[in-house]
Amino acid sequence: MSSNPYENEPGYELAESDGDKKDMKAYAAKIRHESIRISVIEPLECILGIKANSTINPTDEEEEKDVDEGADITDTFADLRKRRFLWYYDCYMQSIAQGECEVTRKGRFTRMPFENPGNSMDGHFDYPNLRNRINQVKDAIIAETMGWTLRGKAAQEQEAGISENLRRQYEQIVEKYKNHKNFTVDLHIVDSNPFLWQLTYFGRPMTHLDGGIFNIKIYLSPDFPEDQPRVFVESPLFHYRVAKCGILCYFPARTDDMRCHVDAIVAALEEESPYDPRTNVHPEATRMFWGSPDDRKRYNRELRRSVERSAEYAYA
Repeated sequence: MSSNPYENEPGYELAESDGDKKDMKAYAAKIRHESIRISVIEPLECILGIKANSTINPTDEEEEKDVDEGADITDTFADLRKRRFLWYYDCYMQSIAQGECEVTRKGRFTRMPFENPGNSMDGHFDYPNLRNRINQVKDAIIAETMGWTLRGKAAQEQEAGISENLRRQYEQIVEKYKNHKNFTVDLHIVDSNPFLWQLTYFGRPMTHLDGGIFNIKIYLSPDFPEDQPRVFVESPLFHYRVAKCGILCYFPARTDDMRCHVDAIVAALEEESPYDPRTNVHPEATRMFWGSPDDRKRYNRELRRSVERSAEYAYA
């Protein structure tokens, strides 16, 4: 398969004419637009019960029908979609900004020579609309995450088993770090609510994080482990695993064990070399980290500056 989608069409594998080159650019442009709209925004709008504020390609009747019909469907991957949306939000916004510079708003999609009325990708560009809709999705997911704390309090008052389970896991993790004399992590429950944890990470000596103090909030759902924790680094940190909104990208060895989550959070912060494309959630930091030697030096400088600011932030 070619990275150029145009060349993946039968009979166009070796297309090189001037017309083909123009169509290649137009084809890639509309695929990028429609991928964000159809693969990212619409499924999450359906899951979150958000009705699109306007349509781009379908008729009003088709759009309303799609949203209403999908509203009652249970998406097995709903939590995964939400979590990864937060991870890659900055990447989506970067694609939208690039698209706005390259195409004309309301400009019609170019029909390709291999498309026909019964099998074509028709419509028009409207990146401002995508920007508004994607921000609505983000706000809804953040609001849902913050709401877990209140739902957790209610579950605690009702003596739900998940509340006691999380509290026991917390106590075991604290005891583990105490026994291992690990002084890089300080963990406590916020306001006696086992659905909100505060993790303070102290940068390990002789690393790029040396001297940093990072405050991290771990939001847990009453539906844990079906809904996985959402972890936000509240202190300034220029890191390719930390999105601009502070969401941390990490992968626990076991999704139902909070000890594995805490260990994975620390490992993600300290990681410096293994390449995993899933973890590149900060476009600028990623470009520097995996770029030239000079780019890597710039990354290290920015990281160290954020480490210094984190200590100031902690004592402010």
